Amino acid sequence: MRVAIIGGGISGLSTAYYLARGGIASTIVESRPRLGGVIQTERVDGCTVEAGPDSFLSAKPAALDLIGELGLGSEVIGSNDRLRRTYIRRRGRLVPLPDGLMMMVPTRILPMLASPLVGAGTKLRMGLELFRAPKPRAADQSVAEFIREHYGREAVDYLAEPLLSGVYGGDPAQLSVRSVLGRFVELAERYGSLSRGMLAERSKAARAHAEPAPLFRTLKGGLQQMTDAVAAAIAGKAVVRHARVETVERTAAGFRLRLSGDWLDADRLVVATEAHTAARYLAPVDGRLAELLGAVPYSSSMTVALGFDAADFAGPLPDGFGFLVPRVERRRLVACTWVGTKFPYRAPVSKLVARCFLGGWQDPAILDQSDEAVLAIVREELRDIAGVAAQPRFHRIFRWPRSMAQYTVGHAARLAEIESRASAIPGLYLAGNAYQGIGIPDCIRMGKAAAEAIRAAS
Repeated sequence: MRVAIIGGGISGLSTAYYLARGGIASTIVESRPRLGGVIQTERVDGCTVEAGPDSFLSAKPAALDLIGELGLGSEVIGSNDRLRRTYIRRRGRLVPLPDGLMMMVPTRILPMLASPLVGAGTKLRMGLELFRAPKPRAADQSVAEFIREHYGREAVDYLAEPLLSGVYGGDPAQLSVRSVLGRFVELAERYGSLSRGMLAERSKAARAHAEPAPLFRTLKGGLQQMTDAVAAAIAGKAVVRHARVETVERTAAGFRLRLSGDWLDADRLVVATEAHTAARYLAPVDGRLAELLGAVPYSSSMTVALGFDAADFAGPLPDGFGFLVPRVERRRLVACTWVGTKFPYRAPVSKLVARCFLGGWQDPAILDQSDEAVLAIVREELRDIAGVAAQPRFHRIFRWPRSMAQYTVGHAARLAEIESRASAIPGLYLAGNAYQGIGIPDCIRMGKAAAEAIRAAS
């Protein structure tokens, strides 16, 4: 059986890996000169710098499972949760998220009352929310509508928007609450109050005497350790062709792909790219499927890493994991992580690495700025927001155009039609961050599912 996989990011690599485990060879077609997609790690001046994602959620098992199978279990590290403190910019100063806040849901009264992050009216509304009765809801709605209904507008501006911008680079007024915060919807339907539901969940975990896992996990040497290990594991079992797909056609036996004038035949085809790229490939195969894929919105992102010598700081180094800048207070900088505080092994004690995020749905034009202009913007805002005036010893800038899928209102209905049309085309499989989750574990899970479906049909 001939299997072609378009896309050499973690979704495509996972597909090839699990196919190889089942004794099935494949051909990966990747337009970039390297595998791994947005997962890319550099080692600079003794510091580990991630170009794309720096970690994955511990709660989703697919990434840890794959890492264990690759023999990298001893390389797994967790976030320094004892140091976890995140700040939100509010009226020109950094305010810590209050203790007991789980995402944007308050579960402790006194810290929330004492916090200057939101005003008295929002705090009163958060208290009254505890008495909210369950309310079934059939229709999808935006995250902004959902959070505003529970806690008010200020909670959207200073909690939901900055927290979700760091993950999705998206607009809470457009993002689907069922697709982005599905667990919150379940709690609201069961308990009425989000706060009461979250407290009940926490109580269950305490009764089970479950040791809390670190919120985030990663690898000591960076996430590229994982993609490099997958590439090594499939060597000899998968062929990698660095070429651009020009078109995809149906054949009596399956598919054929034109690559720089050459043709590649396949009985099974896995498209593991961004949805807008998949739409271009699949337009000759199914016009309606291509239309649906092309309708999945994407935002663009940029990461900028600045490395400083700790000795260059006149005062104490910044504390906590970093800060978020709400849209209502934002100029260009969306968020910043202090890399060495968030994870061990990422920076020596003599260094401080600031990993800054720009772009998102509101500011795609930042990607068109020159490196010099971007560096000047980031340095100015770091000085203004966090008091970081030191001269960076190094910097790295990474641009990721149209890379972050946006699960907007109605995503579930669109996904159902995408899956229905794709399943009606024998031998076609989709994987990637446009469908059932944007994180690394989600992409690994979808790649594995595609491999298992191919193995079952062979």
